[in-house]
This record gives sequence, C-alpha cells and structure tokens, in this order.
Amino acid sequence: MEFDPVTIVITIAIAAMLYCMWMVVSLKSQIPGGVVGRKWNIVILLVAMFTAGYMALPFFNRIPDEILRMIVSFVFLGGAIYVLITVRLIYAIIQELTE
Repeated sequence: MEFDPVTIVITIAIAAMLYCMWMVVSLKSQIPGGVVGRKWNIVILLVAMFTAGYMALPFFNRIPDEILRMIVSFVFLGGAIYVLITVRLIYAIIQELTE
C-alpha cells in the first residue's frame, strides 16, 4: 500500500473509529437499562458498522461502482440513524436530569 496523504488520513480515521468502538463497548457496563440501555445497543451496532466501513475504505478502488454506491448509501443511512439516535438519547438524558 502506498503512503500518500489519503492513506495517512484513512489510517487516522480507522484508528479514531477503533478508539470509538472501544469507548462505546467499554461504556456499556456503566449504562443502566431502560431506554438508554436499549439505545446504547443500537449505538454500538452503528459504530461497529462504521468501523467496518472505515476499515474497508482502502479496498474501495477494487469494488465495482454499483456496489460501491450501494455501500455508500447504506453508510449515509446509518449515519442518519446514528445522529437520530444520538440526539434522542441526549434528549432523554436531559429529560431525566431535569425532572
């Protein structure tokens, strides 16, 4: 693999996602059940999906265009779901803290 600026950025992104994966999994034991616990399981699943996507990024030039577009569309959908769940989770936490 050639080390150009893109490869360096991809490597940093993969390292960041692996760190995020470690964080969400290690925080699981500290999260209570209920709404927050259920949402956290989905967050773990989405972070795992993104981590796998980031790790596949160096191989994207070998994937046919149609499949690549489908993968990117699923990543965008996953990103939208991740943001929705994160915002709703923060909203639920704020509601609990203000009651």
